[in-house]
Amino acid sequence: MPASFYPSETVETAYFVHISDTHIGPTPGYSLRGHYALPCARRVVEIINGLPQQPDFVIHTGDVVTDPDPASFRLAAETFSLLDVPIYYVNGNHDSAADIARFLPMGAKEEVHTGPDRLTYVFEVKGYRFLVLDAKGPASIDPQGLLPDSQLELVARESQSDGPPLVVFVHFPVVPLNSIWMDNNMLIANGDDLHRALLPARNRLRGVFYGHVHQHMQTIRDGILYFSVASVFSQFGAWPQDITTFYDLNHPPSYAFVHLTPKQTIVHQHTFPRPDSSG
Repeated sequence: MPASFYPSETVETAYFVHISDTHIGPTPGYSLRGHYALPCARRVVEIINGLPQQPDFVIHTGDVVTDPDPASFRLAAETFSLLDVPIYYVNGNHDSAADIARFLPMGAKEEVHTGPDRLTYVFEVKGYRFLVLDAKGPASIDPQGLLPDSQLELVARESQSDGPPLVVFVHFPVVPLNSIWMDNNMLIANGDDLHRALLPARNRLRGVFYGHVHQHMQTIRDGILYFSVASVFSQFGAWPQDITTFYDLNHPPSYAFVHLTPKQTIVHQHTFPRPDSSG
């Protein structure tokens, strides 16, 4: 690997916490498949605030709520307002871009207009550039995603071979996961187009981070790291021959702690005991 594989002259080490799929409901007592959503979200906030290394920010890669109603978003806003560091959000298939913008404050960022009811923006931390995409598709293909042409054009502009180290956030997986039910139902429908658009930046692209699949997964394709974090709430199974949705009810809630050093991307995967009640 050449020494210039990752531009390092103008960056320092940055840290962020990756969470996803909190699926907060309209009341504290909301539960799904026997698990309460809000206590898990509250607990992960406490954990993040108490980490030995304070992150520079938190990224939530979507499905903040289960249904995009004001009561659910207000509970989410109340919960994540307790973080000691800025938080950024990605629009998930259960979310609404307009409601995220209305209810959930974020850190400093630059909005990029790519169409109505789209949450697309960029921000920079310690010399790294972060690109947030909105691949929420029409209801007719849900839970698959679809990246509109306007965002593919944005990716092409951001993915030149030269530039600062780049990180991409999106809700849906981009490339296949070798699980029948996930590959048939959960991917970005035009994920190959997104992958091709990213290729020119592969030598400075630190990773594409996503959620949606409720599992920790890592994929390397053409030198690009794709990483998903397991849900803060509940998990799916993803074995190769699974043909229908499989709920891994015993897997604990999770988050990831990501290190961006001048020459490496390091991801620590963590779990924590599930709170027992709706408290």
